[in-house]
Amino acid sequence: MRIAFVVQRYGAEILGGSEYHCRLIAERLATKHDVEVLTTCARDYVTWKNEYPEGNDRIKGVTVRRFPVAVQRDIAAFNQYSDWIFHHPHSREDEVKWLEMQGPWSPALRDYLAKHCRSYDALIFFTYLYAPTVLGLKVDPGRSILVPTAHDEPAIHLGIYKEMFRLPAAMAYNTEVERQFLKTRFEINAVAEEVVGCGVDLLPGSDGGGVPASTDDRGERRKAAPIAAAMGFDEPAAPTSDDEPLPEHLLHRGARFQRRHRLHGQFLLYGGRIDPGKGCEELLEYFTSYKEQSGDADLVLMGVKLMQLPEVPWVKFAGLLSERERLEALEAATIVVVPSPFESLSLLALEAMAVGTPVLVNGHSEVLVEHCRKSNAGLWYNDRDEFVEAAKLLLADDRLRRSMGRNGKEYVKREYRWEAILAKYDRLISAVRQR
Repeated sequence: MRIAFVVQRYGAEILGGSEYHCRLIAERLATKHDVEVLTTCARDYVTWKNEYPEGNDRIKGVTVRRFPVAVQRDIAAFNQYSDWIFHHPHSREDEVKWLEMQGPWSPALRDYLAKHCRSYDALIFFTYLYAPTVLGLKVDPGRSILVPTAHDEPAIHLGIYKEMFRLPAAMAYNTEVERQFLKTRFEINAVAEEVVGCGVDLLPGSDGGGVPASTDDRGERRKAAPIAAAMGFDEPAAPTSDDEPLPEHLLHRGARFQRRHRLHGQFLLYGGRIDPGKGCEELLEYFTSYKEQSGDADLVLMGVKLMQLPEVPWVKFAGLLSERERLEALEAATIVVVPSPFESLSLLALEAMAVGTPVLVNGHSEVLVEHCRKSNAGLWYNDRDEFVEAAKLLLADDRLRRSMGRNGKEYVKREYRWEAILAKYDRLISAVRQR
């Protein structure tokens, strides 16, 4: 079958959020279907600046068609307009203006979809929020599957989304929590629905007991560093050389990552956009309180830095990592922390569980709390004191961490096996074809 994914941006170096989720699904489905991705030339979600070349590309077996963004986002003007529209009476035209200001606004992408939609057996839209989905779902609703990746936030209460959620023929939810939230809030007319989520990719040979060394990793990291520079983000300090193999007695979990980044003790790890909107500002405040109470662990952040970090020795910026090193980091961490109050799935939490690392998550996210309840592989916090006490407990109790690590692996194997995930997508695709 011929399938098109529609998503706001797409690239091998985008290692978080709905775009990463979309890529994982597209690459897996491409092994048995003819898969294309329709997206923009944007790499940076803040400005949507056209950075990728317009036209066709090929990434890991998937054809990618890129279309230009018509207008870069003025983030200050957009934030100001958002504050007004979320708190004042307004018209539908005001909401359409907000959608255009939010971006990415790509008339060329929508025109291509309108002209070629019937050449695809199914159209899979990732993320309810952005213009490519809101406008694209109107083109051929009966052939469309929506992966909403939704949570309760101000934008979802706008009227344009009430219209949008009525349209798709099928829905692929990330969790039962997300499904219940959307079904309570919106009139959903889909003929097929599944709680799908996403499988978790581990490196070949890795089962949570050690990511194997690879001569390819140096090349992957060399590619990642210029990407960060090209995007205008800071790079971490140059790591120590790890070209020579580690002695056998040093090949414990995460040893290579720890040596590369000069980590000598316990540490909490965050991965993704380093951004106040992802809870990172609060994380730093809470971790400072932990340090003020004589805590001796460090905090390591990996990903794209969109905010200033304090210049203290116990906060370390690992930068934008290759996929291999990212998984090595998850294994090396004592605890993986997920501070975002808004999650529809959290691949970071699931990947940490898959390699046997316990998680500490924001208790204001129902999805994250549900992961912890069902897996018994992590703790959650609702305020500063709870964060400090939970971190101290996990850091002090090696036996508890090992037990949670085993629980996490079993949870991911039980709930997020790729065979089950892809079977659900096949059922949704068959449903829209039959319709």
